Parts: sequence; structure tokens; C-alpha cells
Amino acid sequence: MTVQANDPPMTVAEKPASLRPMLEWIARRTEPVVIGLSAILIGLGLFSLFILMIGKSPAMLFQLMYTGGFGSWFSVQNSLSRAAPLLLTALCVALPARLGLVIIGGEGAVVLGGVAAAAMAMPLVGTVPALPSLVLMAIAAMVVGGGWIGLAGFLRHYRGVNETISSLLLSYIAIALMNQFVEGPLRDPASLNKPSTKPLPADYMLGNIPGMDVHCGLAIGILACILSWVLIEVTSYGFAARIAGGNVRAAQIQGLPVGRLIAGFTAIAGSFAGLAGMIEVVAVQGSANASLAAGYGYTGILVAFLARHNPLAIIPVAILLGGIDASGGLIQRRMGLPDATVLVLQGTLFIVILFCETFYGRFKIFNPDLWKRSY
Repeated sequence: MTVQANDPPMTVAEKPASLRPMLEWIARRTEPVVIGLSAILIGLGLFSLFILMIGKSPAMLFQLMYTGGFGSWFSVQNSLSRAAPLLLTALCVALPARLGLVIIGGEGAVVLGGVAAAAMAMPLVGTVPALPSLVLMAIAAMVVGGGWIGLAGFLRHYRGVNETISSLLLSYIAIALMNQFVEGPLRDPASLNKPSTKPLPADYMLGNIPGMDVHCGLAIGILACILSWVLIEVTSYGFAARIAGGNVRAAQIQGLPVGRLIAGFTAIAGSFAGLAGMIEVVAVQGSANASLAAGYGYTGILVAFLARHNPLAIIPVAILLGGIDASGGLIQRRMGLPDATVLVLQGTLFIVILFCETFYGRFKIFNPDLWKRSY
């Protein structure tokens, strides 16, 4: 039997069968990298136009952004410290997203988690050793944060309330409650200019990672991302959540406990955001005050979307955004720009990322389902 000379060339789909799974694996995992990086570059390009319109140099801006975020060991450590809460607040968005939920109220869980940790510390300081106190503070923060975001999940499933709106509105309520507690029953009488809770002693603060001037909250955040990936990708609980996120009706027909999945995943997500608030208190602020509402919950939304809700991808993206945030002060001093310039950049990136979401699955090279044989 001879081969005809005019046979068409072999296409991607006609490669040896052993190569097909590998090519599909590469294609599917390359797509979010390519589209994500493209979104960042487009966002930076649009932001450059904005900088030109106000008479500043985009080249100088990006140089200062790199210098302030990653240009020295000091800058790198500062960026890593700022990335620590972003790891946890991004998980507050990423975990419910696997169920098709859009939770944007992590800021509320952060501030209430910080207040709960500070309140728990008040009777413990001086009576309970530091390590058990930190554990109890973390538990209190996670319970409060989990309950707060879990409430949005409960309302979504059992009362049909849109989780995006409810979680956002709950954030404003949480900030108001934080101000009420900090300026009222939990206020330290010695805090005159800036109301806050009683400051924690040095031995009750969270220490640094050995060899680095970065608090252990970074290690906690990375560990949380790894555990979240295991939960989603390895356990049957995560598998059920992914099925429910793909088609709720099909999940209900199969007998999956969709209500418990929604409540459980939103509670776990909120507990991570509450833990971020606790870390801010015991590693950065030393007390609960208005500085807890620093916008980490909102920046976490950008991190989660840029990482495509992948807990492992959240780690490098959070470090990148932490570096951009760390450079804000340097940009303000050297270029005479307001500190909110970084927020404008983050907003631009978020809009472009949302726009680029429409391109997923549209390119044949990244979508094995569109690969066809040619005859």
C-alpha cells in the first residue's frame, strides 16, 4: 500500500495519539498566561496615555515603579510584606468563584477580623502566653470573617439575594461597625489623635520570617494558597464545588448539597480574609484602628481575576501587585503625583482584565475542542 503524493499535511489534531494529551495540556495552560500578560501590557499602555495627558513621563513612572517594588532587597521585602494580605483577600474571591459566585466584600471581613483579633487579645495579654494567644486571635478573626462572608453565601442560596451586591454592602456595614467598636467600647483611652484599641506588647506580635524583614503573614498566605489549591483540585469537596459552579441544576439533579457547598466555600473564603485582618493587627499595626480599611479587600479582587481564580497563580500575582503598591510613595515623591495614582493603575488593569475575559476560548490554538482534522 503506497501513500498518495497529494495527501494533505498533518495538522495539530493528527499528531501521534500519544502527543495529543500533552498538546492539549500545554494549550489550555498557556491561554491564561498569554491573555493575562496581554491584559497587563494593554493596561500599562493605556495608563501610559493617561500619564502623558497630565504631562508626566511614562518611562520614568515605570522605572520608579520597578525601583520602588523590586529594585533593591529592601524594596522586595516591602513588596512581600504588602503581598501577604493580598494572598488571603484574593482567596476570598477565588474560592467562591469556583461555584460561580462573585464575592467582592472581602474588605468587610478584613476589618472585622482585625477588630475580633484585637478584642480577643484584650483579656489574654498578660494572662495567657503569646503563642496560644495568637492562635486564639486567629481563630476569632477567622470565625468572624467566615461568618460575615458566609452570610452573603447564605442569602444567595436561601433567599436569592445577589451575592455581589450583598457582599459589597456588607463591607460598608463592617467598616461602620469597626469604627463604632474602635471609637467606642474597645478604644484605648490613651489613643487621642487616632482612636484605636490597646496596642499589643512586642512579644504578642507576629515575628518575621528567619533571615528576612518580612512578617510570617507571608508564609501563612502562601500556605493558605497551597491548601486552597489542594481543596479545589484534589478533594471530593472541591470536585463537587466545580461541578456546581459549572451547572447548578445538574449538580442538584445529581444530589450534590449545593446549599452547603455555597455556605461552606463562602465561609472558608471569609475566614481567609478575616485572617488577613488579624495579621495586619499582630504584624503591622499593633492594634485595630481605621488603617485596617486599607483597600486590601478590593485589591484582592484584582489579584484573583488576574490569576483566573487559581490559588497557586495568586502567589506571583499578589507579589506583583504588592510591588506596585509599595512603589506608590516613591512615585508620589519623585514625580509629584498623588498617591492615588497607583489606584488609577489598578482600576485600569481591572477594566482591561474584565474585557479580556471575553477572549477566553476564542482562539483555536488554545482550545483543543476547536482542533479539527483536514482531509
